Amino acid sequence: MRDFFLTTPDFFALAFFVCAWSAYHVLLAHGPGAENGLNQQMNRYRIRWMLEMSERDVRIVDASLMGSLQNGSAFFTSTSLLAIGGTAALLRATDDVLKVFSDLPFGPDATRGAWEIKVIGLLIIFGYAFFKFSWSYRLFNYAAILVGATPSRVSPDQRERRRVAMRAAQMNIAAGRHFTRGQRAFFFALAYFGWFVGPWVFMATTAAVLAVMSARQFVSDAQQAVTYEPPEKLDA
Repeated sequence: MRDFFLTTPDFFALAFFVCAWSAYHVLLAHGPGAENGLNQQMNRYRIRWMLEMSERDVRIVDASLMGSLQNGSAFFTSTSLLAIGGTAALLRATDDVLKVFSDLPFGPDATRGAWEIKVIGLLIIFGYAFFKFSWSYRLFNYAAILVGATPSRVSPDQRERRRVAMRAAQMNIAAGRHFTRGQRAFFFALAYFGWFVGPWVFMATTAAVLAVMSARQFVSDAQQAVTYEPPEKLDA
């Protein structure tokens, strides 16, 4: 039964991975400076989009944009299924994989039980991503329905028009939030692959992914783009 026990560095690396993912999730939503993050900035634009939509008589552009968001969610949902299938195949080929690693000059000294535990963990991550992407697809559908239900600009009940537009915005934000969490699972899955090499590599890849994702939220060119203030006078 010892073959199924992970080493102390493995447990330490796994705890570091879980804590890093959880801390990033909490701090990005509620931490100091979270309001300046790219996700929060885009949520404000989602609200502005829906308010602008409610002022338009023709909403073909809005329908096209909603379709693009739905297609993105559908693509990643399918990708998650492929990742789940590939990981399940990797679990079935444990003996062959261990033989390949044992022949490598710097291959990890992995037991069958430890390898299967690591693959099952990867399977759980991709399963989580699938549920997030598939739910975001459903929520984008709901958002599209709310867009269609928003009264026209000439409606006599302007209060109801704004109310439905804000509901569409909140649904859009919820869909985007779940989509982002699915993508986050993909990014942390890349860090998780380091565990197959060793626990210390696992911690290094986790720290690297955490640093890259944090930089994209707060100091990336995309974040600077949504907060860009053009000069008062532009060159002709």
